[in-house]
Amino acid sequence: MITDQDQKFKTVLTELSDTVSEQSFFNAFLKQYPEDWKQLKITYSKFKRSKQFGKTIPLPRPEEALRRTIRTWLKTTKKNA
Repeated sequence: MITDQDQKFKTVLTELSDTVSEQSFFNAFLKQYPEDWKQLKITYSKFKRSKQFGKTIPLPRPEEALRRTIRTWLKTTKKNA
């Protein structure tokens, strides 16, 4: 999970130009908050290493998780605007 996610997403949104896509937002987030991205990957790696043979990983890959979070956040932001 990303700490202060809402605030960080708002900051990224203000840095982007008029056209905001999921991909541009994703790239801008990675550029602005590399430590948060690193932490997501570390958390995923810990779960992946600790899984038992034959069991599935309870977390989606970091890319998928962040994209899903961004997509949901952008949808709720557009609804509230």
